[in-house]
Amino acid sequence: MKRIEKDNYILISAEDAGLTDFTSELTKHHHDFNSSNIVVDLSKHKNLENQQLLAFLEISNLHRAENKSFVIVTDALGIDELPEELVVVPTLQEAEDMIQMDEIQRDLGF
Repeated sequence: MKRIEKDNYILISAEDAGLTDFTSELTKHHHDFNSSNIVVDLSKHKNLENQQLLAFLEISNLHRAENKSFVIVTDALGIDELPEELVVVPTLQEAEDMIQMDEIQRDLGF
């Protein structure tokens, strides 16, 4: 798991691990970054399926319950295939925009 700290979020990507191992490791180390916004970069994984993204649902729900953003970056699935429960965007720039919008909403009390 590769972790890069940015201005208002932490960018996390799987290095060589499979997604199952990656989601397990992410869940296990959640306490290390639970006070930061998270962007999970899956852009290198081109053969993703809907079920693989759903493996991130539990940690996403935990993170959002703590009023922090959890955004997944992938363009491997079409918009109709994406789980509604997750925030999934096709590019890193859109992930940064999503976090910025979430922070504005939280500041306004929404």
